[in-house]
Amino acid sequence: MNINGVSAGELMISEVTGFISELLPINVDEIKEKLSHITNKYHITRVPETEVHPDLDEKIQLFLASKGIEGLSVNSLSNYELQLRKFKEHVKKRTDNITAADIRVYLGSFKTAKPSTIETKLSVLKSFFGWLHNEEILQRDPSRKIKSPKKAKRVPKALKIEELEMLRESAETIRQRAFVEVLYATGCRLSEIHDMNIDHINTQDMSAYVVGKGDKERKVYFSFRALYHLKKYLKQRTDEDKALFVTERKPYKRLSKRAVQQEIKKIAIQAGLEKKVSPHTLRHTFATLLLNNGAELAGVQALLGHQSPETTLIYSQLSDQKKQEQHKRYLVQ
Repeated sequence: MNINGVSAGELMISEVTGFISELLPINVDEIKEKLSHITNKYHITRVPETEVHPDLDEKIQLFLASKGIEGLSVNSLSNYELQLRKFKEHVKKRTDNITAADIRVYLGSFKTAKPSTIETKLSVLKSFFGWLHNEEILQRDPSRKIKSPKKAKRVPKALKIEELEMLRESAETIRQRAFVEVLYATGCRLSEIHDMNIDHINTQDMSAYVVGKGDKERKVYFSFRALYHLKKYLKQRTDEDKALFVTERKPYKRLSKRAVQQEIKKIAIQAGLEKKVSPHTLRHTFATLLLNNGAELAGVQALLGHQSPETTLIYSQLSDQKKQEQHKRYLVQ
C-alpha cells in the first residue's frame, strides 16, 4: 500500500528510526539502510485508520470459537458476536493497544442507553478481554478495573388478578387466548416459548421441558385452563409445522419472538390496560402471584429457572391487600 508515493515499509522504517533516534544517538541513514534490507524480505501493509485492525478481528473469532467449543448457546454466541462487532467497529485498534480509556469512551457513546444495556455490553467485553488475559494472549486486561453501572432497583410490574382476567377476556382469537394462558401458566421466558415444539408437551402430566439461560433444561407446567386453550388452538391448525405457535398465513412457519411481543401488546390494548404489557409481564405475574399465595421461594426459583434465589426475591413484594391481610392476621393487639 502506497501513501503519496511512499510504501508502507518505508513509512514503518521512518517511524522506527525516528523513535530510536529519540532514545539513542544513531546514524539515521545507516539504520534506515539496514532496516530496509530486513523489511525487503516481508510484505508490509499499513492498516488504514478507518478500518478494523485485522488483529482485533482475529482475536474476536478465536474467542467466539472457544466459547462455542465450551458449549455456549447459539443465542448467547450471537449476542457476543453482535456486541463485539459493534466494539471493534468503534475502536479499530490492535487488541494489545486497547486501553481502559478506549472501553470507557465506547460505553460512554451510548448516552441514552439504560444502565442494564451498558452492563450487558461491559459484561461481554470483560468476558472477551478476561479470556484473552487468562489464555496469556494479552499481558493485561484493560476491562478489569471498569465497574458496572449502578442499576435502579425496581420491582417488576406484575398484573393484578383483575388485570389478568381483563387480558384473558380481551383475546379475540383462539391463538391470542392460548398465548396468554401458556405464557402465564408456565412462567416461561419469551425465548423458551418461541423455541417450544408441539412434541415437547407431555399432556399426561401437563408439562414440558424447556432450555433456558446457560443451556439449562428445566420442567415447566401447564394449568388445566392453559392446556384446554392450547389444545383448542392446535386442533384448528391445518399446517404440519412442529412449532408450538406459527404464523396465521401461508407459508406457515414458527412465529418470531417479535410477533409474540406484538400480539401480547395488541391484546393489552384491546383490554384497555394503560400499563405496558409484554410476555415478560406474564412471567412476572406468574412469580408474584405464586409467592403472594404462599409458594416456597425455592420452588418458584426452580420453576423460573433462576440460578440464584436473590433473583427470585425481587418478586416477593407483597401487594397492598396482602400486606393488610398479614397485618390483621399477625399483629398482637
